[in-house]
Amino acid sequence: MSADERQKPSFVAALDARQRAMLAEMGVRVWAPRAPVSPPQAPVEPPVAKAAETAEAATAAPATGRPPVPLQPAAPSREPARAPARPPGAVAADTSGRPGGVGQMDWAQLREAVSNCQACGLCRSRTRTVFGAGDLAADWMIVGEAPGENEDRQGEPFVGAAGQLLDRMLQAAGRSRQGQGAEGVYIANVLKCRPPANRNPQPEEMAQCEPYLVRQVELLRPRLILAMGRFAVQSLLGSTEPIGRLRGRVHRYHDVPVIVTYHPAYLLRNPIDKRKAWADLCLAMETTGQ
Repeated sequence: MSADERQKPSFVAALDARQRAMLAEMGVRVWAPRAPVSPPQAPVEPPVAKAAETAEAATAAPATGRPPVPLQPAAPSREPARAPARPPGAVAADTSGRPGGVGQMDWAQLREAVSNCQACGLCRSRTRTVFGAGDLAADWMIVGEAPGENEDRQGEPFVGAAGQLLDRMLQAAGRSRQGQGAEGVYIANVLKCRPPANRNPQPEEMAQCEPYLVRQVELLRPRLILAMGRFAVQSLLGSTEPIGRLRGRVHRYHDVPVIVTYHPAYLLRNPIDKRKAWADLCLAMETTGQ
């Protein structure tokens, strides 16, 4: 460990007394930066497990977005990370059922293109497409995997129990679906249609939907992407490595920092990993300075 690393205080230890006092009221810890102290305080283990117990649903409210800027070539991360590439087994997309010119569409055109897309077999079983939701000027973008039954019925991403847990996680980070800019998020999925019986996305389905997600990132121009779940990681980073090996460091999707974390549905089944998910949120806040 270098001298600079030894002098840098623990990120969790930088929490102040006021924030710790909020635990009794909210059951979560809200991060905020503080000047380094010497000697460093002992790390405090955050009780993220409280998040699921008090989860309540929230709704999305789109706002006006920023002018689109094409994605730039990838920049180096603080640690070496895989460059975006198709994961093993990925296939080239057949564009015959997808509208052309996706890379030049604005938000309204892109939403309509997704709504009318018939590029893969999922169009025959869906109830609604799930385009995305949130603030179109948000600093953070949440990328999930695929719509489930509730999302397919309501046409919104991350609803139901997993969505409630996500809302509580975002609240702990000082953000919400209704927030704007530095307090908001935009939420999208790799797939815009529900796979039958909530099965895993197939490579050809991911390939068909990929241009839509790429354009959403171009239009939003987020300061950070939070990739939730292995299929989100595969789509953004082109990596099939387990999430446990990819989390804890900053990756890049073109020029946008990417933090890898667990999907809320996974956390509901494996609550022991909620502390790791909180650490991922802390890294995301540290990366954007908020």
